[in-house]
Amino acid sequence: MAAPASRSARTNCSPSPRLAPVTRATDPWTFIGAPSRSAVSGLPSRSRRATAARSRPPSSNVYRPCCRHHPKRRPPPWPRPRPRPRPGDGDGAGRGRGAVRVAEALLRPRSRCRGRHGPETGARQLNVVEEVGVTGESPGRADQQESSGETTEPNETNGAAEAPAPTGRRRTLLDELTNPPPPPPPPPPEAAERTPVNPLKTWVPLVLLLALVFCVVQALRPLPAPTLKLTAAPSYTFDGERPSLPWPAEGQAVLEAEGLGRIGAFGEQRPVPIASVAKVMTAYVILRDHPIEPGDTGRTVEVDRKAEDQFGSGQTEGESVVKVTEGQELSEYEALEAVMLPSANNIARLLARWDAGSEAAFVRKMNAAARGLGMHDTTYTDPSGLEATTVSTASDQVKLGHAAMKDPVFAELAGKTRYTDLNGDVQHNVNRLLGNGDVVGIKTGSSTKAGGNLLFAAVRDFDGTEQLVVGAMLGQHKADILDTVLGRSDTLLQATLRALVSDTVVRKGETVGYVDDGLGGRTGVMATEDVRAIGWSGLKVRLSLDAPRNGVPHAAPAGAPVGTLTVGDADSAVKVPVAVAGHLSSPSFGSKLTRLG
Repeated sequence: MAAPASRSARTNCSPSPRLAPVTRATDPWTFIGAPSRSAVSGLPSRSRRATAARSRPPSSNVYRPCCRHHPKRRPPPWPRPRPRPRPGDGDGAGRGRGAVRVAEALLRPRSRCRGRHGPETGARQLNVVEEVGVTGESPGRADQQESSGETTEPNETNGAAEAPAPTGRRRTLLDELTNPPPPPPPPPPEAAERTPVNPLKTWVPLVLLLALVFCVVQALRPLPAPTLKLTAAPSYTFDGERPSLPWPAEGQAVLEAEGLGRIGAFGEQRPVPIASVAKVMTAYVILRDHPIEPGDTGRTVEVDRKAEDQFGSGQTEGESVVKVTEGQELSEYEALEAVMLPSANNIARLLARWDAGSEAAFVRKMNAAARGLGMHDTTYTDPSGLEATTVSTASDQVKLGHAAMKDPVFAELAGKTRYTDLNGDVQHNVNRLLGNGDVVGIKTGSSTKAGGNLLFAAVRDFDGTEQLVVGAMLGQHKADILDTVLGRSDTLLQATLRALVSDTVVRKGETVGYVDDGLGGRTGVMATEDVRAIGWSGLKVRLSLDAPRNGVPHAAPAGAPVGTLTVGDADSAVKVPVAVAGHLSSPSFGSKLTRLG
């Protein structure tokens, strides 16, 4: 007997290469390829013998179990007893149907591996009945069915549909009755029918999620800061031609209006000696380094021996000096009064030593301050200006005058006409223009080399707005040099003040701009009162809208102030509040969603 199949072969139930596998039917010991006796019991005797003779297995055939579930036992002797006929079996139609049922019962697989062999195994088992035409009925009955057109239907027991006959062999009735057709092969994975996916089911939720995230981010982003935009003309020009001013015949002169610019200039702006006008820088540096509150007198300055000696020598040489004694204590304010009013050289040097330790060190501080103010054509060599090497220009001295007059203590000192010193002596201001009209200071200076020099300032009121005018005149050598410079400066100043006018630039309620919320929203703003600018014929002044320090609000009721309209520059500029013409509301939700920046 041949060796049993391997484990893998038995597990997969592969058919033997020599013999067809046996499918267990009602008779589990049926020989391979041999139908049971009961399967052919319904045939005529001659056909039965012929079929049995042709179907008897050769002596070489051995029993092979179909799979590992069938034990190896010796088959029973051939032929097996014929099964007892069931009711309805017999000759004719009943006999044929009974034989078919018996054959089905005998040949129906009942082993646990019935589904592993498939229809192909059953077909090989049934094909033992060759082309004999086994129908389970007599030839006469078959002829009658053929002549009457009747066809044998598939057995209702297994409900099998007609299956195609094996290749090269004609299917028999038993094949059609007992063998169901093989199921169609499964389609390949790539050819299997797939349910189409609706792209809307995938993309619509994703798009909606992204839109929701976008809306939340846009709504929570910080709002841009609102800004003020000017719609009115950015500048205003006064009607008429520029005024013609009475400039001096010699030297140099410059006139400027605070915040409005230069009114005019005369002569070549080259460095020349300025004499005691240099004391303006001395007082400026002292107040900068040792500021005095209004109404206070400042720190104490002790008089040294050198200051007392310079008083005696100064009287001999004709200098401007004030009597002091070593050991006396002067207040800072009183010392500055001596410098600015009677122009005491010895007190100017005393302050220099008190502040910096030496006059040379203080001079360095003076020059540093001059560079800080943009006085590039100015050089100081001593704190009193007595030396002719202390030089400057009218333009540079006007810059210093603007800076010094911003200090209220300096402006107070420059405008005083007299004071009483520590010794009880009354000291008068050399600048006799003080108290004449609108003149408020500042300082005179005269010497043989420098001639007459004057740095002056005047203030005129225009409808509640004070306009400061600062001028300088240098190099007036006509005798008397001091009277000449005072007279010519006064003439020039008065002509300038007469040329100043006040015009209405913007009227109350006029729209001058709008609030831009940064998202496309605009709300107009208007002037809350008339805006009048100070200038002279031909002058162009600048207009601007300025936001408050805390910024423009996002929302405000109609009429609420949101900024300032400024006409001009610096301290002389006219400033008027502006208010929103309508209700200022925060940006809408739609504006927040559609912003790009």
